[in-house]
Order: sequence, then C-alpha cells, then structure tokens
Amino acid sequence: MFEIFTSPDAWMALLTLTFLEIILGIDNIIFISIAAGKLEKQDRKKATNLGLVLAMGMRILLLFGITWLTKMKKPFMVLDYDWITGGISWQALILFAGGLFLLYKSTKEIHEKIEDRGHDEREVTKSRSSSLTNAIVQITVINIVFSFDSILTAIGMTNGISPNPTDALVLMVTAVVISVVIMMLFANPVGEFVNRHPSVQILGLSFLILIGFMLITEAAHLSHLVVFDNEIGAIPKGYLYFAITFSLMVEFFDLRMKKNKKKAAASEN
Repeated sequence: MFEIFTSPDAWMALLTLTFLEIILGIDNIIFISIAAGKLEKQDRKKATNLGLVLAMGMRILLLFGITWLTKMKKPFMVLDYDWITGGISWQALILFAGGLFLLYKSTKEIHEKIEDRGHDEREVTKSRSSSLTNAIVQITVINIVFSFDSILTAIGMTNGISPNPTDALVLMVTAVVISVVIMMLFANPVGEFVNRHPSVQILGLSFLILIGFMLITEAAHLSHLVVFDNEIGAIPKGYLYFAITFSLMVEFFDLRMKKNKKKAAASEN
C-alpha cells in the first residue's frame, strides 16, 4: 500500500496537494470562526477544532465515495457521429463534471475576493448561532459545501499517478490529514499570513482553474474522444507541477523582495 511513497511523482503530488488543501482550508477556518463567533470564549476553540475534525472526516468519506464512483470505467453511452466518437463512462462523467465545478467555483471565488470582498463572511454571519450544538450543525453544513473543491482537486492531482487506485487514495487521505493537522496547530499564523498576502490565495485558486481544465481533458481522454478526427490526449502532470512550482517561486521571491524593501526603508528612517 505504501510503495507509492517510493515514487518522486507521488511526493511531488503530495506536497502540491497538501499546499492546495491548506489554501482551500483557509476559507474553512475563517467561516468556522465566524460561525462560532457568538459562542462563549471557551466554546469557540472547541467548536473550531471540532469543525476542522469534521472537515477532515467529511473529506475522507467523500474521497472514498467519489474514488469508488471513478472506478466505473465501462462506457454507458457511445457517441458515434461524423464529428465526434467515443464512449462515456461514469468515471469520465464525474471527472468532467468535477472539472466544470472547479472552473466555476475558482472563478467565482476570485471574483468575490477581488470585487465583492466579504460576501461569504456576510452570509455566514447572518445565520450564525449562539448555541454550541447549532453552531456545530452550521459548521458541518459549511464543511460539506467546502469539501467538494478539495476532493476534486485531490482527484485531479493524483489521477494516473499509479495504476493501483488504492495508492492514489492513500496519497489523498495523507494530504487531507496533514493539511488539517497543520491548520489545527498553526491556524492563526497560517490565516494571518494568507490575510496579509491575499495574492497567495488568488494564486491557489488560479491553480484550481488549471486542475479543472486538466480534469476535463482527462475525462475526454478516458472516453477516447475523437473530435474532428483529432483524438484528445491527457495533459502530463509534469506540466502542471512545473507551472505551480514556478508560480510559487515567483510569488515567494516577490514577497521576500517586498519584505527586504520594507526593512531597508525602516532602517533608513
């Protein structure tokens, strides 16, 4: 089961996926904090930690469910027209729908973070509760909503890593557990860093657009779609890893340069 960790591709996928899970989890932490905002001080931490554990459990359950569905590789519908041919399976359909969902969700999130800041926070604040039980129920609902992009990202990043589906599932569960443990231990520092540098979160959401597109092409490839005599192939994950790694390097170099400039300006004054 753990032979997958001998592969460099698996480690690259695990690191990238853990980073994306943390970025996606920042909103989860914010909304959990808002939902618990009316509770007594001693109950807030309990509700936040319980909310994160619920988020982890919810994502792992959904991972098992969606992974089971993606094993359905037998075509249930065959396309045979002059301009398009192929066989559509439940696996391909789920990946295609997941890719569209990631494109929609990521674009919507970027719009709200730039054009309509605080939209989701306002919605959660309006319905937050002063009862611990009700707050936990609301946190559970929030977790369900925010688990789908996390799960689809995990599937997109690990699909095709190994011929054994169990290996991909082990990678996905490991990344989810690591990210939740990091958020439970360092929720405040991680949240403050992302709030100070919103460009990091926008970058993470941009990566989801790439992963969404990759899921759509993967669905077409698994369906052996031929459109206008051109067969659609899969996008090698190495291209995705390079784009993500290069973008992160540029972002963190930029953050370092800004920090050094601030230090220089402060020392001159």
